[in-house]
Amino acid sequence: MDPVSRFVFELGQLRRIRHEGWTLAGVEKPESVAEHSLRAAQIAYLLAVMEDHENPAEACAMAVFHDVGETRIGDLHKVANRYVSADEQRAVREQTGPLGEMGSAILDLWIQVEEGSSTAGVIARDADLLEMAATAREYVEAGHPSAASWIDNIAPRLRTPSARRLLQSLRTTSPHSWWQGLKEMD
Repeated sequence: MDPVSRFVFELGQLRRIRHEGWTLAGVEKPESVAEHSLRAAQIAYLLAVMEDHENPAEACAMAVFHDVGETRIGDLHKVANRYVSADEQRAVREQTGPLGEMGSAILDLWIQVEEGSSTAGVIARDADLLEMAATAREYVEAGHPSAASWIDNIAPRLRTPSARRLLQSLRTTSPHSWWQGLKEMD
């Protein structure tokens, strides 16, 4: 059980690693990678259902583990990637190797997202991008207008019809609309 315990503690590191790209838009305390991964996994499930995928939980699991390598390499944003390269696949292989079959399964999930080699992998990647678009919309609303460029940059990278439709809705829906009117319901 020690390898699993160590992996569990390593996963906890995702709570402390910030999504650094948002600092370029002036966000002082961006969300953690763990926070991003949670909503990306939830979106993956929703997208998988919208795409009539036979196993929505598979896409959800892919999104849960997609950023696991960042515990070792950190979150490198696009500007940093111009100058620094990281072998994230090596990090994920070394993380999951001690876990045996379970680790091999996690690595396979990770690879499917990276390569877009399965329908679930494509859905999980779209969910990852949509989570960033939703966060960008929230940051724009909170006074960081330059975060809007994330939404524009994400649009051409989406591969599923449902993701493209959801992005259009995220562009026009207020991040506060979900709770408006609830206070008056009592």
